[in-house]
Amino acid sequence: MERIKHFVYDYLLEIGVSNTVAVYLNMLILLILLLIVVFIVDYVIRKVLRNIFSVLAGRTKSNFDDIMIKNKVPRNIAHIIPLFVVYKFAPMVFSDFPYWESLLEKALIVFGIILVLWLVRSFLNTLKDFLKTLPNFKDKPIDSYIQVFMIFAWVVGIFSAFAILTGISFWKFATSLGAISAVLLLVFKDTILGFVASIQVTINDMVRIGDWISFDKYGADGDVIEINLSTVKVQNWDKTITTIPTYALISDSFKNWRGMMDSGGRRIKRSLNIKLDSVRYLSQPEIDSLKKIHIISEYLNLRQKQIDVYNSEHNIDKTVLLNGRNLTNLGVFRKYIETYTENHSAINKDMMIMARQLPPTTQGIPLEIYAFSSDKRWQNYEYIMSDIFDHIIAAVPYFNLDIFELPNNSNFKDLK
Repeated sequence: MERIKHFVYDYLLEIGVSNTVAVYLNMLILLILLLIVVFIVDYVIRKVLRNIFSVLAGRTKSNFDDIMIKNKVPRNIAHIIPLFVVYKFAPMVFSDFPYWESLLEKALIVFGIILVLWLVRSFLNTLKDFLKTLPNFKDKPIDSYIQVFMIFAWVVGIFSAFAILTGISFWKFATSLGAISAVLLLVFKDTILGFVASIQVTINDMVRIGDWISFDKYGADGDVIEINLSTVKVQNWDKTITTIPTYALISDSFKNWRGMMDSGGRRIKRSLNIKLDSVRYLSQPEIDSLKKIHIISEYLNLRQKQIDVYNSEHNIDKTVLLNGRNLTNLGVFRKYIETYTENHSAINKDMMIMARQLPPTTQGIPLEIYAFSSDKRWQNYEYIMSDIFDHIIAAVPYFNLDIFELPNNSNFKDLK
């Protein structure tokens, strides 16, 4: 080893080169040779490892090895041996320069720490991508946990690097940071809050990747596409991305539509406002006319018999329509809405179906449909709801009712 590190030096002295020049040229030539060897070793090992992993990826059913190649795990592993070669032979190159030898040794150790961190990062990213392909982990905030491990690894790595560069032991350097712990807590406040929030979100199963959430405070309304340590990314329906702090999920109120998506239908809850002055009792000719409407003819016959029996038993004077029991156009229309909704092919018959009258307002009497569409997809849901209300709005005049609407230009044309 001694002959190798001074081989060039001895030769230069023999040909008459001065001692100082010979020392520097010896170092420079050995350094160039070492770099050439390192690059060759790195290239060969990288190719060999890549081929080995490619062969394994082709033979195994799991896609874990494919993901390892994608995240450059073999490439980062390949750098370890060249680094070891440099660390082993660098002292020989700088044997005549003790100061630079000591400095280079520390730099190589720090570089080794960085390489290990880079390798850990590649492996954790591989693990993250692999877990996301599994059904049990697809909707879990894996990014948050990976980020926590990486933060811990980087903190340990940075502490180790500073300890090596300053010559202070690792534990002494770490304990000395206790004095500035308050500053560290302030710097990593969002990270700590995000980590705690991620744990609570996971334990309480508040949000999963793929959930549809509405968060009015941040203008978010769409699917959750990513949950990490500090933020939650929501892709809105217009394809924009809204970023929400992770801790906001436990500190603020938001709506998660997962319950609806997991149920048998999507709720329809919409009302029509009927003019108060269009509501009245039905006369017998009007009832006979409404009996021609197929889906309520049976109801009208049965209800009419019940009313006639009651009025007859109680000797009700029907010369005044107000007396006794009567059918109203609003009540019959409400029954029509309910029956039509029950018979609609796109409505889930196993869930609640109801047509109800809400308290009167200054804008009329609201008649509300409460039901659930079988198809939960947004576009189809809107089509189903529109189809139902198209029919109901067109049916209103058949019951001599009017829909309330605010005055517009057409209302004043007859006044001219």
